[in-house]
Amino acid sequence: MLRRALGWPGQYWMLVTMWIRSSMVYPMSFLLNLVSTALITVGDFAAVLLMFSHIESFGGFSLAEMALLYGTTSAALGLADLLTGSIERVGQRIRTGELDVWLVRPAPAFIQAIADNFALRRLGRPLQATIILVLALTHLPLDWTVAKGIVLAVSILTGTIIFACIFVLGAAFQFISIDSAELANSFTYGGQQLTQYPLSIFGKNIVRAVTFVLPLAFVNYYPVLYVLGKPAPLGLPSWIGLLAPLVAVVMITVASLAWRGGLRRYRSTGS
Repeated sequence: MLRRALGWPGQYWMLVTMWIRSSMVYPMSFLLNLVSTALITVGDFAAVLLMFSHIESFGGFSLAEMALLYGTTSAALGLADLLTGSIERVGQRIRTGELDVWLVRPAPAFIQAIADNFALRRLGRPLQATIILVLALTHLPLDWTVAKGIVLAVSILTGTIIFACIFVLGAAFQFISIDSAELANSFTYGGQQLTQYPLSIFGKNIVRAVTFVLPLAFVNYYPVLYVLGKPAPLGLPSWIGLLAPLVAVVMITVASLAWRGGLRRYRSTGS
């Protein structure tokens, strides 16, 4: 009755708290893992800094504008990975038969999947991205308005949702092809690598694909274009970044249907 009263958020928090407590048994190990995670992700932006030591702009973006792109997409991926990234282990649970245990517990299998082995050390990526984002905002010569501030803040939330939905879609695909976690990673971590650069440097077919097929461009690129007052590619309206919340809702719907379809397809290992 208690779990039913708490609902999904309460059930998720109970499971997450359990994993956090276990990780805090060795606080120094946790701290070292947190710092190492942040330092590893610094290498992504170090490549950008190295590039701008030889050029003044890239794809029409200055260093501060590139930092804004990097900070928003890395923060979104980091939060999505922290909150839902554990779901990529569902293929392993299918192989070992542990998914059967999830299905007979009172908590939904989805909640157990995203809370499975919750790793607080993943907080290192969004923390590092936040530092880059703050530095970018302090060096951008922009005329800030309330609308631009809201769009930028909402873009991190919607970007997190879009990346989280891609994690879920990848997990749902593992009900069909069990050993496909790396394929899903190519769209999540690979998507972050793609969206930390201006999409104008890529071919039009790639821009179309990340706009109309897998909407990675709405994670940060189109909202950032709106904030910076830059024109959108493919002849799209400059306000297209405002559609990011709608895209996030569509992605939630698609990911939900895919996960439910995967569960219906699942057959126990019998072990």
